[in-house]
Amino acid sequence: MLTYILNDKSTPLYIQLYEKIKKDILKNKIIANEKLPSKRKLAAHLNIALITVENAYDQLIAEGYIYSIEKKGYYVSTLIEKSIHSINKKKIKDSKQILDNRKNYYDIASLDVETTLFPFSIWSKLMREILSEKNKKLLIRTSSFGVYELRIAISKHLYCFHGLNVEAEQIIIGAGSEYLYSMIIKLLGFNKIYALENPGYNKISKVYNCNNAKVKYINIESSKIEFNQLEDVCAIHLSPTHQFPTGIVMPINTKLDLLRWADKKDNRFIIEDDYDSAFKFKGAPIPSMMSIDNNENVIYLNTFSKTIAPSIRISYMIIPKKLIPIYKEKLGFFSCTVPSFEQYTLAKFIDEGYFERHLNKMKTYYRKKKDLFFSLIENSKLNNISQIIYKDSGLHFLLKLDTNINDKTLIEKAFEKGVKLSCLSQYYLKPSTKKEHIIVINFSLISKDNFIKVINIIEDILSLDQ
Repeated sequence: MLTYILNDKSTPLYIQLYEKIKKDILKNKIIANEKLPSKRKLAAHLNIALITVENAYDQLIAEGYIYSIEKKGYYVSTLIEKSIHSINKKKIKDSKQILDNRKNYYDIASLDVETTLFPFSIWSKLMREILSEKNKKLLIRTSSFGVYELRIAISKHLYCFHGLNVEAEQIIIGAGSEYLYSMIIKLLGFNKIYALENPGYNKISKVYNCNNAKVKYINIESSKIEFNQLEDVCAIHLSPTHQFPTGIVMPINTKLDLLRWADKKDNRFIIEDDYDSAFKFKGAPIPSMMSIDNNENVIYLNTFSKTIAPSIRISYMIIPKKLIPIYKEKLGFFSCTVPSFEQYTLAKFIDEGYFERHLNKMKTYYRKKKDLFFSLIENSKLNNISQIIYKDSGLHFLLKLDTNINDKTLIEKAFEKGVKLSCLSQYYLKPSTKKEHIIVINFSLISKDNFIKVINIIEDILSLDQ
């Protein structure tokens, strides 16, 4: 198994991995036609994300260092072995420069959030207070559900701002939503069938697949869910408040239909993923499905990664009371995956009103930024050949283009010109249902000046189709 240390914080992980494998190929440490580890095995061995290995392998294929055989795997190209001693060092340097330059691309595809407004001074003050107040508690093993003070703080916050009346005993803290997805599968069963949204966030389906769960897909763009196809499903994973990537807000009638579906059989659940609900810019907040569930059939998920910072890695789920004893019996031996220091700090951040103020500040910032970007589009040539869709919530919106250029070509041409973008068609888990010519624009990271450049580049690409 290939073993590498990837510790250069200034270089993306996939570039580090690509460079290490390429170096071993060039030094003949990995010989021609030798089979490389599968992407999944290498990711697990190096403890990195599967997408990191995928990107590294894709780059190696693109440059001819390796090749793939369908359903068999990845192999080192024979061409590399024959020309190993004649490779021009300048070309290697130029190749690295091309990869390094990708750091400067205009990124409207990333799901990360703005971190420059993070309240560092307040957070560091609270950390110092926690160190002095909780010094002994910080060294004691916490409950598998998480620090009680944080669960109490979350319970109060949910009641005040989301109308959710839940007890701290129902709340489970975890390091990221992906971890909690896995815990739900462990709780409800690996041998059960789960329904996922189509289109949907690709990482969710990957987590279910990695846990060997059986999966069905439901078309959330349809006006009516085909419940006759869901008779054997134990849980439906949804984002009803603001779906990604479509931006759809689920109508109340559909929510009620789903709750009735869950009521018809024992041990049926709705998994409500409410990750993006905080950023609603017009009107009152959308009530969660859990708040209208009278029969304890909803498992609620949310995260602080969007509202505070991705590196916080604190998410939580609320399980129905009837599942608490089952969770304790089946999963109570697991340790909480979030350090108690961060949990106590976040609890204090919420309790003392800092979270509410920070959230209001971020909502104002993102609302103004979104309005500005809409204005930039509407006052550009792009306005005549595009339409903004689902504009009232969340940190992304859709831009429907009037073009015959297919999405694959559009993405490639944009990448060549320095823009990293994604299209709605990439998120369809059933390719036959996918829609083309719709860009998913994540606006949280990009600046005004760079967004203007993105608009100009998209205009240039579309002009080729006129």
